[in-house]
Amino acid sequence: MNTRTLGTDLEVSAIGLGCMGFSHAYGAPTEKGEAVRAIRTAYDMGYTMFDTAETYGTASDPHENERLVGEALKDVRDNVQIVTKFGIRFDESSTAVNKPLIPDSRPETIRASVEGSLQRLQIDHIDLYFQHRIDPSVEPETVAQVMADLIQEGKITHWGISEASEDYLRRAHAVCPVTAVQNRYSMMARHHASLFPVLEELNVGFVAFSPMANGLLTARYGKDARFDSKLDYRRAMPQFTPEAADQNRKLLQLLWDLAEQKGATPAQISLSWMLCKKPWIVPIPGGRKVERMRENAGAAELILSPAEVTAIDKALDSIPMSAVFGGTAVKSR
Repeated sequence: MNTRTLGTDLEVSAIGLGCMGFSHAYGAPTEKGEAVRAIRTAYDMGYTMFDTAETYGTASDPHENERLVGEALKDVRDNVQIVTKFGIRFDESSTAVNKPLIPDSRPETIRASVEGSLQRLQIDHIDLYFQHRIDPSVEPETVAQVMADLIQEGKITHWGISEASEDYLRRAHAVCPVTAVQNRYSMMARHHASLFPVLEELNVGFVAFSPMANGLLTARYGKDARFDSKLDYRRAMPQFTPEAADQNRKLLQLLWDLAEQKGATPAQISLSWMLCKKPWIVPIPGGRKVERMRENAGAAELILSPAEVTAIDKALDSIPMSAVFGGTAVKSR
């Protein structure tokens, strides 16, 4: 697979693998051996960037996802970039399937998190360490100084911020240069594009999570889609309601038309659209099946011209579409 550079020097595959779905938020967890084999197969396909977090787990093991990634990649560790995250926990008092998040970026919490992640991932350093959500009770300068210390100690080599605002990014970057921002971005959620000029100014990369609107832009879900009420966040996402199927018909038809023109799939079009916008955007789709990983990887070879990207943007400006999931609720600790 082609590579891209995040920040000044972190070279990664043009498309990364979001590993969360193997154990969290998308229905019943994948059997451990199967998940490990799938992640390792993704490496064989050309993926080198693998995204996880300390909170992507199961009821029986809240940290299961990091363990899967560590086991799958331990024999190719020097050839991959492992991305994980700190700074949130779930509100376990909630009965919702999508439990609210409680941010915690106190220095002592970060210190405990990094040690736990290193152990579970079976590595001696983290290639890209994201603050999972901003903690309003901790100044960005404080977080950035902890990152600078961890880099000095060799426990991480790069750091980033998920769901970053311009002010928070600038303040943190002034203390310890930020390698990447990881925000929600897709054809249905384009608001973070307003941050792009700042990223170019600061030479900060952009890691796009939910690049296919939690799977809707694969064009594989219709009115009859059913999701586990206890384990699948999509059950409560507005883009998957029967009404949304009608509202998004023109959007999905646009994807099918472009896919036919390019000899591609709707999923590949939705990924290529963002890849061809900026050379420093890296999407991290989260397929669990090998065939989906292969399909997504193919988007790195699909080239859309600047004129085609502009035409898609103009179409998206005018096409009606449903509301789209905007993120899990955040509570103060």
